[in-house]
Amino acid sequence: MMLKAVILIGGPQKGTRFRPLSLDVPKPLFPVAGLPMVQHHIEACASVPDIREILLLGYFPAQQLQQFVADMIAAYKIRIRYLQEYQALGTAGGIYHFRDQISSGNPDAFFVLNGDVCGDFPLQEILNFHTSLSTPSLITIMGTEATRQQSTMYGCIVEDKETHQILHYVEKPSTFVSNLINCGVYICSPDIFKRVGEIFNSRQDFYSCEDSEGTESIQLEQDILMPIAGTGQAYVYTTDRWWSQIKTAGSAIYANRHYLQLYHKTKNERLAVNGPDKPTIIGDVYIHPTATVDPSALLGPNVSVGKNAVIGAGVRIRESIILGNTTIQEHSCVLYTVVGWNSTVGAWTRLEGTPCDPNPNKPFAKMDNVPLFNAEGKLNPSITILGCNVTVPSEVIVLNSIVLPYKDLPRSYKNEIIL
Repeated sequence: MMLKAVILIGGPQKGTRFRPLSLDVPKPLFPVAGLPMVQHHIEACASVPDIREILLLGYFPAQQLQQFVADMIAAYKIRIRYLQEYQALGTAGGIYHFRDQISSGNPDAFFVLNGDVCGDFPLQEILNFHTSLSTPSLITIMGTEATRQQSTMYGCIVEDKETHQILHYVEKPSTFVSNLINCGVYICSPDIFKRVGEIFNSRQDFYSCEDSEGTESIQLEQDILMPIAGTGQAYVYTTDRWWSQIKTAGSAIYANRHYLQLYHKTKNERLAVNGPDKPTIIGDVYIHPTATVDPSALLGPNVSVGKNAVIGAGVRIRESIILGNTTIQEHSCVLYTVVGWNSTVGAWTRLEGTPCDPNPNKPFAKMDNVPLFNAEGKLNPSITILGCNVTVPSEVIVLNSIVLPYKDLPRSYKNEIIL
C-alpha cells in the first residue's frame, strides 16, 4: 500500500487568536512540549509505515518553513515538501489546487490533517477502518464525542450506528445536532478529486468572469462533507483518545500538558528526570538539552523549557511554556504562563495566569475557546502571555495579563493587555 499525508497549516492571516505568540513565528511552528506544533502531526504520520510522503499546504512564505522542513526530513527520513498556495484557497481548495502533487505515484489513499488540532492521532486505526469497509469510502472522518453544549461549536456528524456511514453533517449548527464532532483528521480516497472538481466547476459557472476572486476557496467541511453525507460515501471513525483544537494561546498550555503525557507512551527519553545536581522535577517536564536550569529550581508539572533558556536558583515553574533564549532570575515564580522568546524576568517576581481547562467533572468536555473580553468589555481571566523580547523587573506581579512584544514593564499589572 502507498499512502501520503497532507497537513493544512493555513497562513499569516490565520491564527489571529493566537497572537501575540504568532507574531514572531508562524503558528504551526510554535513549540508545544518542546516541538513545533506541526511536528507532532509529522511524527504521527511518520509512524504509519505506508506513508511515503508528507505535504504541508499553506500560504506562509516558503522561506519561513524552509529550515523546518529540512530539519524534519533529517529527523524522520521521509519525503516532506511545503506547497505554497498563492492565496487562501480554503481547506479543500488547496487540496484540489495541488491534486497532481498529491496523486503523483498513485497513492491508495491520503490523510488530511488540520494543523490547528492536537491529539493522540490513531492514524493506523483509521486507515484499518477505512480499508476494511465493504463499500468504499470517499472520505473517512475521525470523530470524537463532545458535550451537548459544546458540540455546536464544531462540525457535527450524525452516523448510522451499525455501519458508521455519515448520514448528515452540519458545520457549527445553531441548534443541537449530535454529540459526535469532526476532529479535522481525514483519510480520503483519490476519487475525491473528481467530486471536488465537480463542485469547483459548478462554482466557476456561478461566479461571473470579473468576480473570480472567491472561486477557489472551497471548504472541505461545508462544500464537500455536507453534500457527500447521506450518499453512502462518507464514514466516521470514532476515537476516545485525547484531542483538542489549538485556537487560542491559552490552549497551548493545555496541549503542552497532554503532549508531555503522551511522551510516556511514545518518547519517554524526552521527559526530564530527577537526579543529583539536577533541578527537582514534579510530573512531566521537557527541558531542551541546551537550556541551563539551576539545581535548586523546582519545575513541574507540565512545563516545557526551550532552547538556551536560563532558569535561576530557587525558581518555581508549573503549567507553563518557557520559550527559547529566555532568562528567569532567582526565586521567581511562573504559573500558567507562556514566556516569549528572548525575554527576561527579574528576581522574586511572580507571573501568574488562570487556566481555562475543560470541566473535569463532565465527560467529553473540550476546552472552551473563551473570547478575550467578556460582555462588559473586561478582560476574561486567562493564562498570562509575554510576547518576545519582554523585560519584567524584579519583585513585581503580572497576573492574567497579555504583554505584547518588546515591552519593558515598569511595574506590576493585573488583568491588562499591555500594548
